[in-house]
Amino acid sequence: MRDNPPSGSSDLTRRAFLQTTGGTAAAAVMAGYSTSGQSAPPAAIANGPNMAGAVPLTLRINGKDHQLRVDPRTTLLDALRLNLDLTGTKKGCDHGQCGACTVLLDGRRVYSCLTLAVMKDGAQVTTIEGLAQGNALHPMQQAFIEHDAFQCGYCTPGQICSAVGLIAEGKARTPDEIRELMSGNICRCGAYPNIVAAIEEVMSGSATEKAGEGGR
Repeated sequence: MRDNPPSGSSDLTRRAFLQTTGGTAAAAVMAGYSTSGQSAPPAAIANGPNMAGAVPLTLRINGKDHQLRVDPRTTLLDALRLNLDLTGTKKGCDHGQCGACTVLLDGRRVYSCLTLAVMKDGAQVTTIEGLAQGNALHPMQQAFIEHDAFQCGYCTPGQICSAVGLIAEGKARTPDEIRELMSGNICRCGAYPNIVAAIEEVMSGSATEKAGEGGR
């Protein structure tokens, strides 16, 4: 059995030293952020004209232009959620692995957590909030409801945006292709069969509409 170290031993001295220096270092770091007007990572979002290092940009989001000033490190996801309060776009893994943050950028589906906002100045962004037309849901939103294509619903905004982008790409024609091209969006509740069914329904309707337009 190990004997307790005597009072004033080097072991206690080292412990006390580490506790003291660790606390001092943490306080110094936080004080540095406070005095410089910056927040600890992830980068704070601010529209203030005097924000040190802020970069101006314009994003056309859901049909409306927004002028922002953001830290260059700010992701599109954080700009949407923190600057504009568009919280329909969800922060899941924050590493581009789950797809919960998927939005449409110039019509293409992208992970907003991996996209720097400053790199998309002038871009058109569509989030889940911009898919409906007034009180009329987007066909994909309606199909997700009718097919019970969600349980907890956390991944649903990203799933729907990805599905809308998928149909616009025109590459998926079979259930297997839908599953493959939607594999970047994870549903931890396991609602995959219903998600595929919802996409198939909307895809079928889109094909019918295109055929009708071609016959005019």
